[in-house]
Formats: sequence, structure tokens, C-alpha cells
Amino acid sequence: MAPTPSRNTSTRVHVVSDVHGNARDLATAGEGADALICLGDLVLFLDYADHSRGIFPDLFGLANADRIVALRTARRFDEAREFGARLWAGVDGDRRELIEGAVRKQYAELFAAFPTPTYATYGNVDVPPLWPEYARPGTTVLDGERVEIGGRVFGFVGGGLRTPMRTPYEISDEEYAAKIEAVGEVDVLCTHIPPQVPELVYDTVARRFERGSRALLDAIRRTRPRYALFGHVHQPLVRRMRVGATECVNVGHFASTGRPWALEW
Repeated sequence: MAPTPSRNTSTRVHVVSDVHGNARDLATAGEGADALICLGDLVLFLDYADHSRGIFPDLFGLANADRIVALRTARRFDEAREFGARLWAGVDGDRRELIEGAVRKQYAELFAAFPTPTYATYGNVDVPPLWPEYARPGTTVLDGERVEIGGRVFGFVGGGLRTPMRTPYEISDEEYAAKIEAVGEVDVLCTHIPPQVPELVYDTVARRFERGSRALLDAIRRTRPRYALFGHVHQPLVRRMRVGATECVNVGHFASTGRPWALEW
């Protein structure tokens, strides 16, 4: 990857989100760009398109993965948690240690695939306390922070809001709003979850509304960044739309497409 150019030359940035274990394509995602941006969800716990992939089926097998996906898709979250608890009760060893070991294995491979420079924030299924162990020189982790790339200011807010799914990095609406406020006015606002706009948060395959952020939507309307970039919703009803002066873009489900979204100026 070439060095970041000066303000008098053109800049190209590639953006990915929802990597979910796709280290192979991640290794080439920065080709032809001056920087790579990753909007989180590196870990693959369970692939809803291929139930044989991820930490869950590795531990419990395909049939049990099929069952828990069916329960979650039907929004029978209490039953899904009870089913998961029964499965864990039959496992030898500490649950937290088993999951952490599997996550560490994925992080080692994924962080090694990041090109230089990479700017990354957390997704809702990520485990932030582990990132400092794997982020090499050339990878900058940002959450509620800003950075300048090619003369434009990029703000980053990671994580998701609380849901019945109880994924690892879900935070309160108040904590999320505070991070949005800390970022302030930027040219490009980078988050894992979308603003709370029905067309942007509805997943057409899961047939449900995912959680977006009202505080993010308010900030977009108030500060008017050029772009708001995000992921999280794998099959959105609308991938791109304007909110006032801002182009809101779901950069895509990288785990399945293997293709980054490009921004050039």
C-alpha cells in the first residue's frame, strides 16, 4: 500500500465492515488504496448464511447451529438462550476461556491481514479488550476519536446498542451518544451501526429491523458530514441514501462479498 499522499494529490480509501473471519479477502482489501478503514465485526461466531462456519458450530456441531439460527430468526430469543445454556452445560471446560481462545485465534489471523495503514473501530460482536494485543504498528484503533486522512477529518464510533442478542460489545444509548458527541464535526463519520432510518436498518433476509442510533442520526443532521459510513445490516433494504447534506452508505457485508467500498477525492 502506498504512503498517504499530501493534500495536493488524490486520495483513495477502501472501507470494509462485517469481516466475520474473511481473512483471505481482507489481505488484499487495501490494494490500490492509500488507507484501509475497517468498521468492525471481525469475529465470526455463527454464519447465518453457512451454519457450518464459526465458533458456535465448531463447538456444538451443525445441527445445533441450525437450531439456534432458526430460533433467533424467529425472534424466540429466550428459547435460544435456554437452548444455548443447555449446550454449554454439556461442555467440559470454562465457557469464557473456550470462547476467548477461539476469538484469539481469529484475531491473530485477521489483524495479521490488515495492510498499513489501517484505521479500525469495533463492531458489536468484537471484544475490545483483546485488540491491543493484536493491533500491529500501522493499525490505528479509534473509538470516539478523530483522525486526518488525505486532508479530510474522519470520526470513528464503534460498537452497537443493546439488543436481545446480547452480543459482546453492546453499550447503552447514553454511552454511545457521548462518543458521537466527542467526535464532533467531521468530513466522514465512520460507525459500525447505521443511523436510525427505517430503510437503512431493515434486513431483508432476516426480515427484521436491526438497531440503529438516533443520536447518530441527530448528529448527521446537525453536523452535516460529507459521508456517514457504516455496516452491521448485512442485507439492507437500502444501501445508500441522503440525509440532508450527507451521503449515508452501508459499505457492504465484506464476509460474503470480499470487496471493499471505495471513497476517492
